[in-house]
Amino acid sequence: MIESGPLAGKDLHELWSRNRSAVFGVEYELHPAPRFPILIKILDARERLSVQVHPPGHLASELGGEPKTEVWYFMDADNGARVYAGLRCDTTREEFATKLGSGNVESLLHEIPVQAGESIFIPSGRLHAIGEGNLIVEVQQNSDTTYRVFDWNRTGLDGAPRTLHIEESLRSIDFLDVEATVAPATAPIIADCPYFRVERIVVEGQVDPRPTGRFAIIAVVAGAVSCGAEVMPRGSVFLLPASDQAILLGPCEPDTQILVITLPT
Repeated sequence: MIESGPLAGKDLHELWSRNRSAVFGVEYELHPAPRFPILIKILDARERLSVQVHPPGHLASELGGEPKTEVWYFMDADNGARVYAGLRCDTTREEFATKLGSGNVESLLHEIPVQAGESIFIPSGRLHAIGEGNLIVEVQQNSDTTYRVFDWNRTGLDGAPRTLHIEESLRSIDFLDVEATVAPATAPIIADCPYFRVERIVVEGQVDPRPTGRFAIIAVVAGAVSCGAEVMPRGSVFLLPASDQAILLGPCEPDTQILVITLPT
């Protein structure tokens, strides 16, 4: 939902459906997506989240779901924070299925320590889980299909184990995807794939971060930025619509950083 400004009260789907050229740019008029194609979330993981996988494109429809590729940018991370991405080397499907049955699959997950400013790309088919102590900006394909593989042998609020999707997960996991790595905090390009592009910019002066003739969604990940009369603090996410006129952002604090999120044309 748009919270404030001239488009307040509308949501991105409505704008994408009815005002696509004016808001997002004429280059997207023939974009095949019937709904706005990406989701942007801020995830504050105070506990370790479940181990999940999203179905790859070639299997998604057969499994009754949708593919979902995503990227995580670590806006903050506690000391010792970590994530799980991919499998340890030489893990086989059979071994993984056996460990799932005994509740001991953690030993096969590739565990990665993370720090603020780093990022990691999670393509469809990559096994993944977010550890506790991570504050993450997640950019993803607009999909609701998630298969829960393993939940650390926990029970839900009703005292029963949460539902797992074992069969769908075993078909979706890329068992050749091992030892994934994070991108360093110095990397300016967080993601550049067929579904979205995410660039990190240090705002040192007045800047219009939009591609020419197109929109951009901005996530403030450090400091604060000004946009006209508005000041957008850390954690703000806002839309800069397509326009021929400049829309300038400026830093309000030292070391102000933003993520510029756009769609490929």
